[in-house]
Amino acid sequence: MPLLALLFVVVPLVELALLFQVGEVMGLGATIGLVLATGILGAALARHQGAAVLRQLSQAAQSGQDIGRTLAEGAMVLVAGVLLLTPGVLTDVVGLLLLVPPLRRQVAPWVVKRLLARGALRVGGFGASPFGQAPPFGQGAPPFGQPFTPPSEEVKDIPVEVRDVPED
Repeated sequence: MPLLALLFVVVPLVELALLFQVGEVMGLGATIGLVLATGILGAALARHQGAAVLRQLSQAAQSGQDIGRTLAEGAMVLVAGVLLLTPGVLTDVVGLLLLVPPLRRQVAPWVVKRLLARGALRVGGFGASPFGQAPPFGQGAPPFGQPFTPPSEEVKDIPVEVRDVPED
């Protein structure tokens, strides 16, 4: 079964069945309250965890460490926020689990490997990089998880003539 069919047909049907079962046990008002509470709580938790991941990403990038796992964790926090804002029991449980940092750290390497295998994530590039210096075009990328170290070059003095520019 294609992934989109699973996401758009099977998951909503499971969510409806679970919501009906929860509604029978708790009642309509409590079920609606639970869905609203998980949405509000989930948004707050996702914001808090997202800020923590951004701090980790900044620290890792500044120190030249591998940022792949941190980026994967950030993506999982984003997915968790979306899942928690989606009404339903199953999506709330998965969203809350993705907000648990130790669990995210265990799942992140699997996510990175899976994205690399599918070609949805590429390592390396050319030109300027917001996470430090990227390898120049044609030199390829270092092995995954290894920081790029540019070749050492001697500093050259270039004569420059400075002229006054008349103001209009």
